[in-house]
Amino acid sequence: MGTRHASADDLASVGFSVLRSALATNILWIGALKFKQYEVENDEPLVTSSPLFSRVREKLGAQKLNRLIGVTEITVGSLIAAKPLAPRASAIGSFGAVGMFLTTLSFLATTPGTRQEGQGMLSLSQLGQFLLKDTVLLGAALLTAAESLRAARSR
Repeated sequence: MGTRHASADDLASVGFSVLRSALATNILWIGALKFKQYEVENDEPLVTSSPLFSRVREKLGAQKLNRLIGVTEITVGSLIAAKPLAPRASAIGSFGAVGMFLTTLSFLATTPGTRQEGQGMLSLSQLGQFLLKDTVLLGAALLTAAESLRAARSR
């Protein structure tokens, strides 16, 4: 019985490591892409239809806004990855990711074209499906936050 418990704990430990690495890598990579012109253009429909981001875009312009988002994402991804050295900072990064993913999910409500026309409320378009995947990333950020807080407490 003890072996099964140890195996489950080992599997959970590996799972958390993979989850943290994947979450940090995704956020870092996407953050780095925010400096590309095509990404500025891809983000335009999301940004211009968002009550919060449209105001910031008016002040900064599309390119500077995307760079600000990119720097934020790179910072958040780096903090999440820092858990072995700085678990408290990693928890802060994970909570930052929670905020990012909640913001991204709000685009489901504010961006035109997230649903298939004439197919009902639950029929998401390709854009809607792209945004919906952030629910999984939100869960990953919450789990990595909890794991980082546990590690910070045990130090």
